[in-house]
Amino acid sequence: MEIAYATELVEQSPDAVIFANSEGVITVWNSAAERVFGHSADKAIGQNLDMIIPEQFREAHWKGFDRALGDGVTKYQGQVLPTRAVRADGETIYVELGFAIIKAGGAVVGAVATARDITERFNRDRDMRRKLRELEAAQKA
Repeated sequence: MEIAYATELVEQSPDAVIFANSEGVITVWNSAAERVFGHSADKAIGQNLDMIIPEQFREAHWKGFDRALGDGVTKYQGQVLPTRAVRADGETIYVELGFAIIKAGGAVVGAVATARDITERFNRDRDMRRKLRELEAAQKA
């Protein structure tokens, strides 16, 4: 019964929920992940996480992924990390990611990430910072 509840909790989450096994292969991809990243669950499940990681970040991602799985803990536990991701259509978006390492019987079996699209907020904040710099520069002049 608890498994059914867990499945329903993941599916009903407003945030993308992605589980990747220890090889980085996606085995859980909820409907919010479909909405955020543009890939259907049928397309995403069984694929490598590289499908959502911008190419310039892949090397660093895999180093961190392997280190976290090896240590059995992520340094970002309990935090969200703003970063870029890639949608199915190739668009780069900004997301907040939360991570956790998942263990079964004491052994690490993979990692779960939650993701929320923050592109609109990120762009708005960046524009406000730019305008503030311009105003400060104009005031000094």
